[in-house]
Amino acid sequence: MSKNPVLWISRKLSDATLKRAHENYDVIVDMNDGTHKADEIVSMSSKVDAILPCHTEIFSAAVVARLNERVKIIANHSVGVDHCDLTALKARGIVVTNTPDVLSDATAEIAMLLLLGAARRAVEGDRLVRTGKWNFWSPSFMVGKQVSGQRVGIIGMGRVGQVVAERCRGFEMEVHYHNRKRLPDDLEKGAKFHENIESLLAVSNFLSLNCPATPQTEGLMNAKRFAQLPDGAVIVNTARGALIDEDALIAAIESGKLSAAGLDCFVTEPGGNPAFARYQNIFMLPHIGSATVETRDAMGFRALDNLDAYFSGREPVDRVA
Repeated sequence: MSKNPVLWISRKLSDATLKRAHENYDVIVDMNDGTHKADEIVSMSSKVDAILPCHTEIFSAAVVARLNERVKIIANHSVGVDHCDLTALKARGIVVTNTPDVLSDATAEIAMLLLLGAARRAVEGDRLVRTGKWNFWSPSFMVGKQVSGQRVGIIGMGRVGQVVAERCRGFEMEVHYHNRKRLPDDLEKGAKFHENIESLLAVSNFLSLNCPATPQTEGLMNAKRFAQLPDGAVIVNTARGALIDEDALIAAIESGKLSAAGLDCFVTEPGGNPAFARYQNIFMLPHIGSATVETRDAMGFRALDNLDAYFSGREPVDRVA
């Protein structure tokens, strides 16, 4: 009989990740790639020693209270852990890890895609060509908002935010940021720190959200905050949908306070917000910030590194609870 720990992988991960997982664990994996609800998670917990979930599996306090005591570690395939009640998991003695560092480049690429696509009217332009309706040109045709040389505000100057800042510097943008604490000079790289969000918003022709979703940041961008942006600003969100009051975003689009928005995440996922489809100046992607082959492999391997450490008696590098 195998003495390997039993590991439940809740979603279909990369081939390289699954191959490595089978080397050291007795793996239960859902190759149908479905989302698992509370009762399924609780039922599976009696069969496994460890769980490697994605952000689609919700470990609320109610779910955690029902988990079987056999489960010792939850090694998330994500940086964000807002789907986990860390207090409840810690109280149960269940170790929780995440996968920082490895998805910063890929997510920053999507942030720049959204920023450029929103500013330069990519949805509208693509639709014109794709539907055969491009039959006109003039100097006033499809005029968008220039990115180069503009001011960008970044809320959340962690790993992803710092890479977004670096990419923006490539467009000679002036970088401003708000963070829980100011970065040291070698990481700040000339970016201008704002102690409060309000002063940052006032100068942000472009705004990138790169902070975690927490009870304190839920609805961070609401009607009051949108009103503090310069007229015609562009907002980009590659963090979590909960950061934005979506009704307030629509109101800001309709009033012209926002000239455009680029969104990779939504309050409701999957599916997004059907109301956004009415607006050609809202450029949307289906939460694919980290969706590259290289990054998916790296995320899976990072989660397995944390599992390997735990089951060999070492402290996981990426422990968050």
